[in-house]
Amino acid sequence: MTTASLSIGELEANYALYCKALKILIRQGKSSAELHRTICWHRLGLLHRSLPRQYKSPERLMLMIQADLSNNGSV
Repeated sequence: MTTASLSIGELEANYALYCKALKILIRQGKSSAELHRTICWHRLGLLHRSLPRQYKSPERLMLMIQADLSNNGSV
């Protein structure tokens, strides 16, 4: 992966995009194992590990998105 060449600023700038990608994959019914292998999961994890007070873990985001989907029918 080319993630090593991305700066924290570049990861932060694309945070909303990674969240949107995660939401789309969850809506498509991807399994947890499949989600763990995605670039968006990896980059969300990097952000969380680098700035844990600012960014939730991908696991937490996944649970929040799944809860929203089950409560609202779609997100």
